[in-house]
Amino acid sequence: MIVTAGLLLYGCASVKDVQILDKEADRLYSQSDANRKDIESLKKEVSILREGIQRDLSSFQKENQNLRADLLLRIDTLQSEVRVLTSGVEEYKDVARKPSKELDRMREDVIYRTKILEEKSKSLEEQNRIQEERTKTIDDRLKSLESKIDQLAKQVDLDKSDLARGKEPTEIKASSTGAASLYKDAYEAFQKGDLDSARLKFEVFLKQYPNTELSDNAQFWIGETFYQKRDYEKAILEYEKVIVKYPEGEKVSSALYKQAIAFLELGDKTNARNLLKRVIERYPQSEQAEMAKKRLETIK
Repeated sequence: MIVTAGLLLYGCASVKDVQILDKEADRLYSQSDANRKDIESLKKEVSILREGIQRDLSSFQKENQNLRADLLLRIDTLQSEVRVLTSGVEEYKDVARKPSKELDRMREDVIYRTKILEEKSKSLEEQNRIQEERTKTIDDRLKSLESKIDQLAKQVDLDKSDLARGKEPTEIKASSTGAASLYKDAYEAFQKGDLDSARLKFEVFLKQYPNTELSDNAQFWIGETFYQKRDYEKAILEYEKVIVKYPEGEKVSSALYKQAIAFLELGDKTNARNLLKRVIERYPQSEQAEMAKKRLETIK
């Protein structure tokens, strides 16, 4: 139409101009067609974008609803916990303001049990210490006994020599083979824990050999057999015989110390304390004096 109008207006237009106008018209049609395609493409993109936005918006709304529901649930849970804690605090305040008899009883029970445990612990420590002292004392006695047995063996040879020369001993000595054997049997029975048998053998030894180098030892071990059986009263009496019959013997300090320990076992702290002091005063250089000092520190 444009071209025709041009031709009518300009009837004198040349063929060349007509061709130019045709080309321009084609170009405009092509451009219009391209623009139309671009517009359609843009519409499709807008449609796709709109759908994507709607999907995202829907998803966001769902997530928002879920988050809101979760948040409300957490708030309810926290509020419930706060109520429980508040109730517990109020109950605790009530108990703190008004201590119940049950709490007092439980507190006293805990204190009592704690005291018992402490006493048991102290008792175990004391028993361990006594056992260590006893072991040390037995070791010392074994060494002393070995020394005395060696002396007995030498004395036996001397007695045999005197008899061979026609001399007779003026008294019965513990160096005789029978005395040494009897004492050894009694002591071995004591070591094995056969206390009744050991006591009988020591008593037989004392009847046959009341005034020998080993007589005070035998009397002391008789006291030990009663002590080991926890018959502390009889043990004290037998230890006393060591002190009275053999005042110059080597077992006096041990007998005094063990008397003190036996009195402690009976709960008589006064006599125990006095005997321990006597050991320290009369035998200051002895091992029993050192043990007595340590034991005095524990008596209150």
